[in-house]
Amino acid sequence: MRGQERAESRRAANARKRISRRPSRLGIPAGTQTPDHAFDPDAGFPGLLKDTWHRAEQAADLRSFVEVLLSLDGHVPADVQLRALGGAEEAALQALCSLSWREENTPAPAPREGREAAFLGEIGLSTGGRIRVRVPGSEPLARPELVGRPRQVPWTSRTLRTYQELLRHAAAREDRSAADCRTWLHQQGEQGRQELLEQAKEAALRTAPFVLYQQDKLYTNFRGPNNLTGKTLWPGHPDCTLSDLQQRPLDLWSDSEVQLLVCLTLLIRSAGPGRVEEANGTQLTVGHVAHMLERIRRGYNSVLGGETIAPAASQDIRALDALAVALRAHRPATQRGAQLYREIHGALMHKIERVAAAPGQRARAREDAVRTRLAERLPLAGTTLAELGDHLAASPDWLADPHGDFETGLESLVYETVAATTEAFEADFTMSRGMRSLPELIFALREERWAEICDWDITRFFCCVVPDPEARRHFGGSEAALADAAWAMSSRMQYNSWHFIAGNLPREPEVRARDHFVPPTLPDISFHSDQHHHGHVNNNVRFALRTPQTVEVDGHRFHGFMDLRLLRCAGEPFDEQDLLAAHRVSAFVARATSLAAAMAVAGRPVEVTAFDSPWHWSAIAGGTDATAAGQVRRAS
Repeated sequence: MRGQERAESRRAANARKRISRRPSRLGIPAGTQTPDHAFDPDAGFPGLLKDTWHRAEQAADLRSFVEVLLSLDGHVPADVQLRALGGAEEAALQALCSLSWREENTPAPAPREGREAAFLGEIGLSTGGRIRVRVPGSEPLARPELVGRPRQVPWTSRTLRTYQELLRHAAAREDRSAADCRTWLHQQGEQGRQELLEQAKEAALRTAPFVLYQQDKLYTNFRGPNNLTGKTLWPGHPDCTLSDLQQRPLDLWSDSEVQLLVCLTLLIRSAGPGRVEEANGTQLTVGHVAHMLERIRRGYNSVLGGETIAPAASQDIRALDALAVALRAHRPATQRGAQLYREIHGALMHKIERVAAAPGQRARAREDAVRTRLAERLPLAGTTLAELGDHLAASPDWLADPHGDFETGLESLVYETVAATTEAFEADFTMSRGMRSLPELIFALREERWAEICDWDITRFFCCVVPDPEARRHFGGSEAALADAAWAMSSRMQYNSWHFIAGNLPREPEVRARDHFVPPTLPDISFHSDQHHHGHVNNNVRFALRTPQTVEVDGHRFHGFMDLRLLRCAGEPFDEQDLLAAHRVSAFVARATSLAAAMAVAGRPVEVTAFDSPWHWSAIAGGTDATAAGQVRRAS
């Protein structure tokens, strides 16, 4: 009709979507330029495994050799790999090297008994990063599944006797656990088991990828060999083990399957779905879960005092279930007394919940450096970030007005905070994400337009990325490549905002049908993240620190609505003191965002239009024409 804009055709829409938004290639149809990254089969994890094996081969003795493999040459805590071992391999390393994750007494390694070996075993490193051990009665290790040629290991007669005794104890322990799990599940009744299976399926669907073991049986929602609900398998998929169990009577479940459900249930009851990731890369057995819950109990009691949370009376499921419920009940009080956070060890995707100490001098110095810059560049005053926030809360109107080079004070505050953090924390990149239009979100919330919110794409969100100019050394000295890396990070963080927002909405059918993760609430520190995630490998994301925050929008609390994320491409990793300071910085930005939302509710809208691809190109590459950076830009 005349006077109305004609709807965009499908062809035009598809053509528009094919135009690159990458800073150095704006306006160029995607796929028409030579890729920057040629496939490197040794990039990331494969290269780490080869380096680890080479380092292990240089070890002087068997124990040193194994210790290099356990830690992947210092890239992961050794006990994670120990807890990944099946019963036979665990017993073998105890007998051969006196290595175990268990707290009970470990036998000393058997002494040599002459030159004659009673059995010639092998130890190798699999292409999945696990230690493989050839034990008596097993076939030689399969060469295609290994990194390098396995080391031959002679076993003495005494080693065999020790191994046999350890294996007998392990088998009895697992038989007791499986029987106890089966009895407990029987007591839940058919409806109770169905509810537990639904809970486990939902947890697998809403959490990051994980890999769990039951002896050599693999349970995962990660990439190729999926057998649990996740990115590949939808709820109810016949290949999903949990969905399959819903169709079978309990008597037809294997011992592995009964332990799978019971252990997942204990983990979820202790802290929600995120706790499952803390078992990543390890055996999922009752003993392993009991060990984890006890470690967490001790950490919580270090804050709460005394024996506020009693230990499990035994490793029976009812006792462990009571402990899991108690941990979850006392978690809020623990968080009021200390900062909880997680370590993420990227090589094995393993996560560990920690209880932080109090902020020290270095944390205060980091925070003060950020505060000083913000006080110089924003109309705020105070001796701490909290005081800057109080000043802002007393007079927030300037957040909606132009400020500096930005159309709104909120944009300026986000940029200045991110830039100050990059400098104060000696980061290569810092970034902060959020939603572009708080008024649109408020209108949709008031009208309960859940499906519409779920349909919003990632362009509804923003992420401001500010690199250290010197970080271009990690990208061939190119400012254009630095800008492209920053935009790749920005785009990914927009996706993260999109991925989390639905997790804060009512559990309506349209929300449940939308792909989303449980929004994060704990900060975390990542080590050696440049192993599996292709974006991390290509953009040199080695060490990271993330501090998510909750933002209130018109009475709704949105967990993980924004965060502050710091990256280092090389050098030293971030530590606990860095995290404590960064969490206060992100809390300042979250408070400003909540104030902007309150202004929008009151009729003073605040929107973010900056931090798109052209902005990152101009801010990072200094407005340099693409041609000067070695690129040719043409009209679309």
